[in-house]
Amino acid sequence: MKGFIRDNLLLSLCGLNCGLCPMRLGGYCPGCGGGEGNQSCKLARCSLEHEGPAYCSRCSCYPCEKYLGFDEFDSFITHQRRNADLQRVEEIGESAYNAGQREKIEILDLLLTHFDDGRRKIFLYTAVNLLELPELRRIVRQLTKEPMWKQPPLKERAACAAELLRESAERQNLQLKLRKKK
Repeated sequence: MKGFIRDNLLLSLCGLNCGLCPMRLGGYCPGCGGGEGNQSCKLARCSLEHEGPAYCSRCSCYPCEKYLGFDEFDSFITHQRRNADLQRVEEIGESAYNAGQREKIEILDLLLTHFDDGRRKIFLYTAVNLLELPELRRIVRQLTKEPMWKQPPLKERAACAAELLRESAERQNLQLKLRKKK
């Protein structure tokens, strides 16, 4: 969108984790405000009209009708953490939040490289987005212990990773799948 530029390309204006989006990591999208190639967005237009707050949560009109209802369905990335992530930025600061996001990106890369059997890509993106960083660290420690790390065939490693991620999500009442429009 012309004129809409952002400094933080890991977290969008509305709270989506661009840093963990398959479209951005795949090179198909520059992220929210990442240049002239990004998609037109009603929230970006609204931000420009309101003198460009860094996040919707910092706008005097938040939450407005444009923001509400956006979370019912997911796009390429889950929308389930938008509000929580915006709140987290306010609590710990953008720098600390981004450091955690960069660590999640590293964890996602490790999972995709060593634990994706070609059928779990979106599942892994969703799990890393929704699960808390300490829990992801615990799971990675468990997965990277010998002999699990490289010994079993990829199919077995992928199944083990998926099971650990699902168990963690169940304990937190999370579903690790994108919510589609019906």
